[in-house]
Amino acid sequence: MSNSDMTRREFNAAAAAGAVALSTAGSAVAQVTERFDLVLRGGRVMDPETGFDQIANVGIKDGRIVAITTDPLEGGRQIDASGHVVAPGFIDTHFHWPRPMGNKLALLDGRTTVMDLEIGTHGPLVDSWYAARAGANQINYGCATAHEMARTYVLDGITTEDAPEMLNHRGTDKTGWSHTRPDLEQGNEILRLLDAGLAAGAAGIGSTLGYMRDGASAREVYEIQRVAARYGRPCGFHFRYTPGTDTTESNGIQEMLANAAAVGAPAIACHFNNPGYNLVHELLLGMRRQGMNVWGELYPYAAGSTALNAVFLEPEIWVDQLGYEYETTIQDALTGEWYTRESRAEMIAREPARLVLAYKMPESAIVDWLRMPDVAIASDGMPILDGSITWDTPFEDLPNTHPRGAGSCALTLRLGRENGIPLMQSLAQLSWNSARPLGLTGLQAMQERGRMQEGMVADITVFDPETVTDNATYAQGNLPSSGIPFVIVNGTVVVDGGEVLRDVNPGQPIRHEPRESLFEPLDVEAWMQAFYAVPQDFGGGIPTSQPAYDPRVIPCCQ
Repeated sequence: MSNSDMTRREFNAAAAAGAVALSTAGSAVAQVTERFDLVLRGGRVMDPETGFDQIANVGIKDGRIVAITTDPLEGGRQIDASGHVVAPGFIDTHFHWPRPMGNKLALLDGRTTVMDLEIGTHGPLVDSWYAARAGANQINYGCATAHEMARTYVLDGITTEDAPEMLNHRGTDKTGWSHTRPDLEQGNEILRLLDAGLAAGAAGIGSTLGYMRDGASAREVYEIQRVAARYGRPCGFHFRYTPGTDTTESNGIQEMLANAAAVGAPAIACHFNNPGYNLVHELLLGMRRQGMNVWGELYPYAAGSTALNAVFLEPEIWVDQLGYEYETTIQDALTGEWYTRESRAEMIAREPARLVLAYKMPESAIVDWLRMPDVAIASDGMPILDGSITWDTPFEDLPNTHPRGAGSCALTLRLGRENGIPLMQSLAQLSWNSARPLGLTGLQAMQERGRMQEGMVADITVFDPETVTDNATYAQGNLPSSGIPFVIVNGTVVVDGGEVLRDVNPGQPIRHEPRESLFEPLDVEAWMQAFYAVPQDFGGGIPTSQPAYDPRVIPCCQ
């Protein structure tokens, strides 16, 4: 039986089930006479949280899903969704191109929310980052407070706003951010800047630890996770040893997970689609069984992308430790040429942060990743630094970048179709698997997205399951996906008939409410009092206080 036949059978089954009373998504019999702003008629409505999967009509009013029913609905605009899946809008938590063109490509890939939770923005600029997008964004937007940018400011005196500018600072001769161990005063300032971003409402802390593996100590990483824990928010990490071997990759996530368990903080394993991914997946599942809110995301491509001068691309690591050869693994994103040791050194002298593609995994691994039901899909979409690019620039004229920014969601759906992966699982990876853990952190915007249910925000992606496909390639990384005719953001149609509408900006901020700072600077004497048994006058042999590590309770301390 062909995959196409299987898809038709699924639709037939869903149509038959539609005659039955709707289950947990709920019918809206009392509301069907209401006039809606928008109605999606006859689509296959799928909800990853409840497993709801039926042919139904969806009524939208005031930006929310008000009715999911087999009864007819009246609305100001009627969209025929027959033969299409009506799914929760796709959520991308790892997107480094929060600009009009980046948003446009993301929308055409079915995304209704893009967030940068691996890097983010400089802590004191969080409020202005959101303010700059208010009322002017086509897609929902959010960010973390950036560990790298805090270090860049404290150790190099450079302030950057978000990921595109971040690549520019990597092109300077400043290396304090990546190689310097801060002293106590500098360390406290780094932590204070991160705290400022959280107090302003950032969704978490983002850390590109793998780029500053020599400068950021284990203590520093532990302390930034403790800062996040005070707010109940996650740290998203590019692990210390990513990319690495199947051992070092796993060791990197174990550092994050051990800290998260000790301080009681959520954590995100960013792009763990590297050697050792199977163990990382098992670790995450095991920690969740212990009640921890930890999760991982991946992009469905065998190659990554980064700046040419990334520390892990140095010959001592990339070639000597990891066993790769530049000639077959490091490709210039713009020209398509493969590097050698010599040509890499020459380019670094001219353009240190030159964008490259790094091939590090077999193509066969991609389907294995997509078979793992509990992961999230996130693109790690890379920015284009050309300031002349506008919303109207033809896609074919864009400088090349990694295709994951334009095609990750459609590729997930295509590979799922071609390899028999349940469609509901793919939809969960694209929406619910990010919304659920972020909602558990208290982020209200994620408690009402990632679901096709009455009362939820109407972020909706409508796609043809038989034709949806990615068109972006390593040679042309910014070609939009196809087979996604309608994308609705906060109840407003933004992609209409496969075209992004101009000057339609319903995007909303994905952030916490600002609050008072919870910052507590590190103090050596206070730490000594808390963790060492300080000699005291026992006054008759009875101590006036107990040390934090009581040997009667912790035998290893005897």
